[in-house]
Amino acid sequence: MSILPQASTYRPETAIHELGADFYDPVEAAQFPQHVLRFRNDRWAETVGLAGLSDEQWIAHFGRFEPLDGSLQQPLALRYHGHQFRSYNPEIGDGRGFLFAQMRDGADRLMDLGTKGSGQTPYSRFGDGRLTLKGGVREILATEMLEALGVETSKTFSLIETGEALERNDEPSPTRSSVMVRLSHGHIRIGTFQRLATLREPENMKTLIAYCLKHYFGEEAAEDGPEKLLAHVVAGGARLAASYMAAGFVHGVLNSDNIAITTESFDYGPWRFTPNWEPGFTAAYFDQTGLYAFARQAEAIHWDIAQLAVSLRLIEEAEPLIKLIEGFGPLYQDAYRESMLGRLGVESRSRKEDVALLTAIEKALRESDVTIDRFFFDWRGGQRRGGSPADPAYDDDAFAAVAEAMPAYRAASPRHAYWSDPDPCSMLIEEVEAIWSRIDEADDWQPLTAKVEGIRRMGEAMQGH
Repeated sequence: MSILPQASTYRPETAIHELGADFYDPVEAAQFPQHVLRFRNDRWAETVGLAGLSDEQWIAHFGRFEPLDGSLQQPLALRYHGHQFRSYNPEIGDGRGFLFAQMRDGADRLMDLGTKGSGQTPYSRFGDGRLTLKGGVREILATEMLEALGVETSKTFSLIETGEALERNDEPSPTRSSVMVRLSHGHIRIGTFQRLATLREPENMKTLIAYCLKHYFGEEAAEDGPEKLLAHVVAGGARLAASYMAAGFVHGVLNSDNIAITTESFDYGPWRFTPNWEPGFTAAYFDQTGLYAFARQAEAIHWDIAQLAVSLRLIEEAEPLIKLIEGFGPLYQDAYRESMLGRLGVESRSRKEDVALLTAIEKALRESDVTIDRFFFDWRGGQRRGGSPADPAYDDDAFAAVAEAMPAYRAASPRHAYWSDPDPCSMLIEEVEAIWSRIDEADDWQPLTAKVEGIRRMGEAMQGH
């Protein structure tokens, strides 16, 4: 489950400088004609001691990118490579974002503030370095919903409208522009390691491993540093993939440059939540082969982590790395049970019973029109609620095995008032488009505000508060 916000005082860091100049390029933020604050995440700002900023100070730091005291004095565009739909690309890196600041949170973790849409960098290629306002709104909705559903995710920290008219091929143009700041545990990617392997830089590889072990996992690097790091990423990747399934979420672009070493979910483009348990459901119109379809996400993340193992071969023997990679499947199965039972709100029984229940749930959802959100809402705590529009489906044979197995399971937490609402909180594409339409057509932000409030209320219920 995701870490709950813990208040902290502001404690700046500059740990990224430990890596040295081979890992990043100092850059300048774009100058925007306008700065209209549209979203500030005070809940998570409090965890890094920044909730007390006035709106003017907030815009100065997260719209004009004036440095935060004691943290990075110049933004840094991070260098990395990566596989994009299984094709290796050495010409990528932070192309429309940069690392703006680092600090400690209430759990004493090193945290990054990174940007999206903050202007061109040496890695922008033919891009304008900008972010559409719709893209920023979509990222707010994705991160808030995933956090509520227990997925480890970056947090949308700030969204500021910037007053430029952008041309895009995949949406009506010109369209409004924005700059976004995300809060996450780290922005080091699998692609960061791939770059070092491609360039044959063993000393920098050792430096990066030591940085990641120290700041993300609280361990010191030794001769077995590559194995230690890979073990963490394998376990974390299994949890991430499992949490996507329980959330009904499809990231859309699980390239190796989009997989953080911390295995937090981040960088949301064509994401979607699938309404039904449809294994082949895809989020991106350009994913024509279904490489990153709903039920193939564990395979995709496993493949990406295997590319990390390949990169670590620069300084490590193959055998221990292969053994760790082969452990992904069992770890995923355990994480899947935990994530699914967590969303259902019941305590685990035995592996055999849990697997039987989850198999029955998957089968029933595949064979019926009951949506994922509706099912988990109606059966929360292991007891079927009455008066659901899905009642006729629950009475059919498709759900017989579910109805038979469920009474043996005990609720894992007290019942929140949310579970007595008439309908579940969801985040289907029609809702996303409706929220954006109100902003686009009438500059009406109330539906977005209301949706975030509703999502956070669901999150409290999911956590048993």
